Amino acid sequence: MRTFQYTIGEELGMHARPAGLILQLAKEFKSDITISNKGKSGNLKRLLSVIDLDIQYRDQVTVTVEGPDEEVAAEEMLAFFQENL
Repeated sequence: MRTFQYTIGEELGMHARPAGLILQLAKEFKSDITISNKGKSGNLKRLLSVIDLDIQYRDQVTVTVEGPDEEVAAEEMLAFFQENL
C-alpha cells in the first residue's frame, strides 16, 4: 500500500475538469485508488465519489493506492496532483 498527502493549490479546488482528468488516469491502473478529505473518502475511479468530497483550495487530501501496480500508480497520481492541483 502506498499513501501520500497533498495540499490543493488550485484556487478552484478539485472541480469537474481536474476530477475528470484524474479519473481517466486512475482507470489506467489495476490498483484501488482512494482519496480522503475531511474524514470522508472516495474512489478516484468514480467521478461522483470524488465530486462529493467537495475538495477545496488548501484542503489536505490523502491518496491511498493498493494493488499490483501501486508503486507506478502512486508516482503518476502524485505527479498529476503536482502539475494540475
